[in-house]
Amino acid sequence: MPNRASTKPTDVTGKLISAAERLSVAVDRLEFSAPITHVYNPLNYAAAAHRQYLQRCQPKTTHTLFLGMNPGPWGMAQTGVPFGQIEAVRDWIGIDAAITKPANEHPKRPILGLDCRRSEVSGQRLWGLFRDRFGTAEAFFHEHFVINYCPLVFMEASGRNRTPDKLPAAEAARLDRVCDTHLAELLRLITPITVVGVGAYAEKCLHRVVAAAEVDCRVARILHPSPASPAANRDWAGRATAELVAAGVWSA
Repeated sequence: MPNRASTKPTDVTGKLISAAERLSVAVDRLEFSAPITHVYNPLNYAAAAHRQYLQRCQPKTTHTLFLGMNPGPWGMAQTGVPFGQIEAVRDWIGIDAAITKPANEHPKRPILGLDCRRSEVSGQRLWGLFRDRFGTAEAFFHEHFVINYCPLVFMEASGRNRTPDKLPAAEAARLDRVCDTHLAELLRLITPITVVGVGAYAEKCLHRVVAAAEVDCRVARILHPSPASPAANRDWAGRATAELVAAGVWSA
């Protein structure tokens, strides 16, 4: 594995935090139309928890960066951590910062932070795989990190979740410009050897940004762990591990 540690500045973590703050401001300026009625920005109300999470990044030794689509209502929406299933965030990663509430909270999607009793299956599967393989969060974060492409949660009047790929074209284009800029900045700061799209949407975003930013890294993909995917409900961990081994990210 190539050694890029010497090319990484020592103040990258501070720059990652500043980049997240700029992203938060930029996405708050965007407007979204019906059927979306509520938009949560956990980079705002869970900013302290997200800063704690970014401090886990070890940019001098990170060679693999995983990219998700956007927060789930029971994951990052609650915790400020990508795929942030409560137990994984609180007990394994060790996040304990206070989390407040969004200004326009949907009554069917309350933000309870680390007290939330719902569990995001995608996050349980993803962080569970990392825990089972590496044992400790410190061992995982020594060479890996996980981010989301879009920081926003979109909800309809019923409380139904709406993902960014379902936005109208004009709204999606404005969101993509902001998120592409942020992702390109993170790739330049962390300089991973491999970026892994968690699902097809994230992989597509990575190919677009890596090409446009002329970043020196390769793009891989794993199956998204969502329970909405029948394939993910049949030994997702085994399949994801096989995909990472085949891509040369992990050893067999």
